[in-house]
Amino acid sequence: MKKVFFFLVLCCSPLISSAQSKNVKSGFEITINLKNCKDTIAYLNYYEFGNKLTAATCKGIKNGKIIFKGDGKLKRGIYTLMGQDKKSYLDFFIDESTQILELKSDETENYLKGVVAINSKLENDFYTYIKYLIKQSTDLNELFSKGKGLPKKDSIALVSPKFKATLNDIYNYEEQFIKQNKGTYIADVINLKIERTLRDAPNAANGKPDSLLIRKYYRNHFWDNVNFNDEGIYRNQFFVAKVNNFFDNVITSNVDTVTVEIDKFINKTKTNTTLTKLLLDHLVNKYEIAAMGFDKVLIHLVDTYFITGKAKAFYKDQSEIDRIIRRADKIRPLQVGKIAPDLAMIRASDRNKIAKMGFENVKTNDELSNLYFSKEKEISELYLKMNAIQAKYLIVAFWDVDCGHCKKEIPKLLNLYHEFQKENLDVKVFSVYVYHEIDKYIKYIEENKLDFINVYDGVYFNNVVDKYEVRTTPVIYILDKNKVIKAKKMQVDNIKSILNDFEK
Repeated sequence: MKKVFFFLVLCCSPLISSAQSKNVKSGFEITINLKNCKDTIAYLNYYEFGNKLTAATCKGIKNGKIIFKGDGKLKRGIYTLMGQDKKSYLDFFIDESTQILELKSDETENYLKGVVAINSKLENDFYTYIKYLIKQSTDLNELFSKGKGLPKKDSIALVSPKFKATLNDIYNYEEQFIKQNKGTYIADVINLKIERTLRDAPNAANGKPDSLLIRKYYRNHFWDNVNFNDEGIYRNQFFVAKVNNFFDNVITSNVDTVTVEIDKFINKTKTNTTLTKLLLDHLVNKYEIAAMGFDKVLIHLVDTYFITGKAKAFYKDQSEIDRIIRRADKIRPLQVGKIAPDLAMIRASDRNKIAKMGFENVKTNDELSNLYFSKEKEISELYLKMNAIQAKYLIVAFWDVDCGHCKKEIPKLLNLYHEFQKENLDVKVFSVYVYHEIDKYIKYIEENKLDFINVYDGVYFNNVVDKYEVRTTPVIYILDKNKVIKAKKMQVDNIKSILNDFEK
């Protein structure tokens, strides 16, 4: 209930035709009169797949009159009037018929409250819709306030009927708006916002509404009436949120399902090449940093669309394709289920031996290479290879002494490790310092009694940051006894439950 209410409130933030405009062959002119605006500069921004870009700037504003003017047409989308302090004042939509648009508001600060479109009936109808949403949100907020402090049963009895009735009224209002304005851009935007749920769902055997049927309906109707061929369908704040919601919450959260649904989705958008490129970029970035095995989705994307050459239909620059392939090639050996790339590290306790060889004084790559090969036999005797460590589970932690988050996570890991020891669990921690300020590392180990297997790349052999994709710290992996990656990129607080799941 709270999630839906939050979504409703979000939609009432400034979102704001078939305009009865002047006939213009080219160019745009957006005039906005804000009677009480003191700004001297304003920006015309627009949404594009989760980003805000600037289309035009107005300098030298006088008496609150803001004019954005330029050659060529504005792209179809939701646009934002942003003030000099980068605060959003109003949103409005632009399509082929609203390249000439005039808005005004006599309000002091809440420009939305008094906004009027001088030459667009549909824009005014849209503002009426937004104000209706605000009124519904205000009423519900007051209702929630009345429910606070009541016993849970009484609170639900008070709030639930009105809440459901309000959502139903909003749904009907939006459906009617879309029906009356079918074929307009703003109707397509509102269609993106609508949450199509099964109303009056039948009861299951337990006497409660059939949750499986409700979920199936929601999934099957999630993309109803969305025009993926519309070049402006992604220039609003709803499209990317809808994409994320679909892949994060609507479909089953497993790798196979996600990859199948991605292929279906891209097949729907493939005729809209710009949208498909933005979608591929978004999904690559999304699953590039995914944890717990979902990096396999990235590999699927790259193998299916980039290595095969299919992405050339959507990307003009081959270097972009090559960059994405290279990123995937770095992540490929680090997938959950793969044997972890081995690391030959130096124990922190052997630091003095490495220092005596001169590795802490080298200044050039040539010096380093010459020193390494001259001391290769002694170095090989000092190496501790990660994959040679015997343990049922090996927790590999890549971290930095000066990292603020590490200062919170590493003490937690130490406590967890000691807990495992008390329980006689065969779990070890391979603690990898990712930089070379070794004095700091040694000091931290001694002061905090860090009794992990503490190592560092003392002879500059591994480049662990690159090899294990350590973009931020700490980064934690869990390996099994065969050094297969079982999990990665988790918080310390989640390690115990993850290991418990492995033991089931």
